[in-house]
Amino acid sequence: MNIHFMPIIVVHVLKDKNMNLRQKLHQFFCGCLITSQLVGCHGLGTDTDLHYLGDKELQYYEDVATKIEYPAVYEETPEEITFSGKPRTLTDRSQDEIWDLPLMDAIHLGLANSEVIRVSGTLGTNGNALLNNPDGTPSIYDPSIQETNVLLGGSRGVEAALSAFDTTFTANMLWGRSEQVQNSPFFGGIPGGTLTQETGQFQSGLSKTFANGGQFALSHNWNYTGSNATSQLFPSTYAGNAGLSYRQPFLAGAGVDYTRIAGPIGSGFTGITGVSQGVVIARINNDLVLADFERNVRNLISDIEESYWQLYLAYRLYDTQVVARNSALRSWREAHAKLEAGGTRNFKPADEAQAKDRLFETQSLVQSTRSDIYTAESRFRRLVGLPVNDGKIIRPIDDPIAAEFTPDWSMCLTEALVHRVELRKQKWNIKSLEFQRMAATSLTKPRLDLVSSYQVNGFGDRLLSQKNTDGVTSQGLHSAYGTLMDNDQDSWTVGWEFSMPLGFRSAHAQVENLEFRLSKARAVLKAQEMDVSQELAITFQDLTKNYATAQSNFNRWRAARRRVELFDAEVQAGTTTLDTLLRAQSSLAAAETEYYRSLVAYNVAIKNLHKWKGTLLQHNNVHLMEGEWSPVAYQQAVRRAWARTHGVDAHKLRSKPEPFVSDGYIGEVGVMPAAEGQSFSSGQEGMTPDILPVPEPGMTPEYAPPAPATSGEPEARLQLNEDAQSRNPFVQSDIENAVKIALESEPPAPQPRIKQVSSTQQELPIADTEKNLEVEFMPATSFVE
Repeated sequence: MNIHFMPIIVVHVLKDKNMNLRQKLHQFFCGCLITSQLVGCHGLGTDTDLHYLGDKELQYYEDVATKIEYPAVYEETPEEITFSGKPRTLTDRSQDEIWDLPLMDAIHLGLANSEVIRVSGTLGTNGNALLNNPDGTPSIYDPSIQETNVLLGGSRGVEAALSAFDTTFTANMLWGRSEQVQNSPFFGGIPGGTLTQETGQFQSGLSKTFANGGQFALSHNWNYTGSNATSQLFPSTYAGNAGLSYRQPFLAGAGVDYTRIAGPIGSGFTGITGVSQGVVIARINNDLVLADFERNVRNLISDIEESYWQLYLAYRLYDTQVVARNSALRSWREAHAKLEAGGTRNFKPADEAQAKDRLFETQSLVQSTRSDIYTAESRFRRLVGLPVNDGKIIRPIDDPIAAEFTPDWSMCLTEALVHRVELRKQKWNIKSLEFQRMAATSLTKPRLDLVSSYQVNGFGDRLLSQKNTDGVTSQGLHSAYGTLMDNDQDSWTVGWEFSMPLGFRSAHAQVENLEFRLSKARAVLKAQEMDVSQELAITFQDLTKNYATAQSNFNRWRAARRRVELFDAEVQAGTTTLDTLLRAQSSLAAAETEYYRSLVAYNVAIKNLHKWKGTLLQHNNVHLMEGEWSPVAYQQAVRRAWARTHGVDAHKLRSKPEPFVSDGYIGEVGVMPAAEGQSFSSGQEGMTPDILPVPEPGMTPEYAPPAPATSGEPEARLQLNEDAQSRNPFVQSDIENAVKIALESEPPAPQPRIKQVSSTQQELPIADTEKNLEVEFMPATSFVE
């Protein structure tokens, strides 16, 4: 640091030996100030040698300005994550407890554990919004966040919009002192005398904005002045007033409609906030967020149910491949025994190699489907909010619907147009734009305000005094509050203020913009209704297709099973080769796999029908409601209810704006019923199946009885009605005769390698994976030797 001192000349003027200390200090500080202005700083040079006392190692040296750093935030990781077991793999030999989980319990478990609502299909991808955009992830806190939002220009909450009408109290107090030489030969009796003034200012007020746009204010002010001027009546005085003022818009921004839609005129930045800061728009903003929340909950339930059926399908496919592997193992053992015995009629050594090839093919499919169970369970656990591994393996206990479901198109389309949350949200947008256009039209008028004020003035030598006699005046000005209370001096103003931009270019542009946005919103609503009908139509087609394919695949399953029986008998008799039997076994496994795929797809289509109708929440007994308030809030609500109950109706009063909220659907949905004779039957002419897709008991392999209820079952459970109607997903109060059930089956024929289902199992039981693992986990060499 090179500091250069400039030579200066300091001139001391000695006027009087008796100069007071204050004047000397004043001259000293002035000299220091002048000196500091002449000091320059040359800066730090690269060749400057710095020397410090002591020897220390260099520290705190930063050679970069930007680097990866971590925030000083500590959030404890939940125990279900830190103490979670390792994920299940093919090499895992642990015997975990089986958790037979019903679908309704899975839905309730997912709702109870979903503070943050997850989306299916994004795990393990770059589009996982939970990790990439956590602020945009839906959660149960979104309605509360919207309710308490206070940002201008955004979606303000109701409380923030109501705050514009809160009464505001302001107060300030200032003290001051001033000394100034007067340019007068007579001030104070000496030439160039000093005028000394002491001041004090107190201001206070209350202001309130009304719903009609009017602004009312109360004010109370005092000014204190003390001076050494000899020409004043009193050396110190208090002058103040108490007054009120009122401003009322008459044209632009006038009325309750504008204020409740756009907020008080002049209270915000119109270019930023527009006309969307009122209580009515804030109320609609809350409904928009609630619609988004309902849609997210609906999607969560839909994903949980679909994941549930995918886990069910994974178990079924695994069970099918285990049966196919066991059949291939039996065929290879027989072929290997024949090869060791020297062969038999129509037996070739290549048959044994082909049987071994088929054996390892089925073994790989068993391993793949078993791993698919673990993957499907992990995805299901994520949706319902469970850890990776809690010592239990989830097994769906509910069976998919195998009966034909024939919904009515007109009824379903009507329900979709009434209950779809996307349509309700768009109608809220339309209502919001209609209100904003109404408020924007008001701004195309000139600004004309009535302004008025009235105040009572006070003056006195003292602020407060028991007597008014001052010994100088006849009226007595000793107490300022005394003269204020006498109300002898008052003042008032009344008039108007007028302003207008020539042409109203901005105001008209805002109206046109809102009209275009409103036209777009209405066009979008029509397009949405069209898409709703298209989604519903595709779901109807999926219902018919999946049920028809389930019928065909079930008949194929029966035929393939019969084919295996016949070829097995021929192989045992030596009239055909082993190749035909192996191909028949492969066809049987493929037929069973496709049947369960189509059956699960049929149940997913039923779920999608309720989803696209907008009745999925009602179908699963899920209802949205707000949380509990404080006890004081309920007490105040009861008091207001009693006050309104005993109030007198004012028939000449009306609400502004008009009520825009209804508890139910408003309007009519013009859906024409289906023509007479038209049906949605899944049967095709000339292709009537032998039986419906309800499997025979004898077609399923041996299963273990259901696992007993575990003590670690989730505490949160959904209370459901246990009657038959509540368990049937097709029974709706507004849809009659929508279910057509036809159960036709032939008596099962005895099978050599397939046992009857236990009486404790349901119609479509789930295979006991642990029993099949004894064969599955045999080393590959054990199948050969």
